[in-house]
Amino acid sequence: MKALVCHSFGLPENLKMDELETPQIQPNQVLIQVKACGVNFPDTLIIQNKYQFKPELPFAPGGEVSGIAVEVGPEVNHVKKGDRVFALTGWGGFAEFVAADAHKCLPVPEGMDFVTAATTMYNFGTSLFALKQRANLQNGEKLLVLGASGGVGLAAVQIGKQMGAHVVAAASSKEKLEICLKAGADEVINYSEQDLKETAKAMTNGEGFDVICDPVGDQYAEPAVRSLAWGGRYLVVGFAAGSPSAIKMNLPLLKGASIVGVFWGAFAQKEPAENMRNFEQILQWIQEGKVKQHIYKEYPLEQGAQAIRDLMDRKVIGKNVVIID
Repeated sequence: MKALVCHSFGLPENLKMDELETPQIQPNQVLIQVKACGVNFPDTLIIQNKYQFKPELPFAPGGEVSGIAVEVGPEVNHVKKGDRVFALTGWGGFAEFVAADAHKCLPVPEGMDFVTAATTMYNFGTSLFALKQRANLQNGEKLLVLGASGGVGLAAVQIGKQMGAHVVAAASSKEKLEICLKAGADEVINYSEQDLKETAKAMTNGEGFDVICDPVGDQYAEPAVRSLAWGGRYLVVGFAAGSPSAIKMNLPLLKGASIVGVFWGAFAQKEPAENMRNFEQILQWIQEGKVKQHIYKEYPLEQGAQAIRDLMDRKVIGKNVVIID
C-alpha cells in the first residue's frame, strides 16, 4: 500500500512516499481504507521520537482517520464490513490502509463527510474532557483559552460557549482572533501585542479567570497562572509553543487554585463509557450545527509532510487534513 513513511526520526522533510505492507488485523481490530487523516500536534512529535508512544521504524504518522471498514475482526460487534468509520490509531493514518482497535473506532453518523469525521475526535474529545471532567466548568464562569485559533483551542472556545461560559480567546494575530470571534468567543486577547496578565486583569476587573485552557505552554504558562481567579483551574493540555514550563508553586497556593493535567488519551482508555458519552454529546452538537471544525487546508497524501510542517510553524488556523485518494 502507498504511505508517507518515517524511515528515520527527524523533521517532516525526512518523510518519504513509499510502499508498506497492508496491516494484518487482530480479532479486536478493524482494517480501514483511509479517506482522510487529521493532522495533530502529536504527529510533529512522533516523527522526532519525542512522543510518549514510540512506534518501530518504519511507520506512517497520522493518528486520526476516517474511511471504510474493509475487514472486521470476529470480536468486533459495533462495526461491520462496509461501514463508514472514524478512529484514533496513534499512527499509521498517512497511508491507504490502517488498523484500528475496535474501542477507538466508531461508525460515522449519517450526513457527516469524511473530512469532518477525520477532524473531530482528537480536538473536540480533548476539549470536552478538559472542560467537563477536569475543570468542571460551570455556567457563567469566565474561561480563557490560549492558542485559541488551533484545533484544540477553537474546539474549547465553542464547547465553552455551549457550557455557558464567558469565553475569552487568546492568539497571536488579528486574523486568528477573527476566526475565534466567528467561533463564538466573547472577547479576545492578542498576546503578540498585549500583555497577557495585565489584559486578563483588566478584562475581569482584577478578579481573574475561573478556568484557563492552555494547549500552548512555554512563555505563556506563568502569566496565565497569575491570571487565575480564587479557586481557579489551570488546564495543562499541551506544549505547542515549546517545552513544558516551570511554574512557581506559590502561585496556586496564594490563589487556592488547581493545576490540572489533561491527558485525554488515557481517559479514553481508562474510562471508555464516559468518553463515549462525551462523544455522543459532541456528535449531537455537530449535527445541530452548534460546533464546527474550521478546516485550514486539505493536502494530498504526497504533501503530508508539508501539512505537518505547517502545523509546526503555527500557520494552521483550526485543523488541517490529509486526503488519501
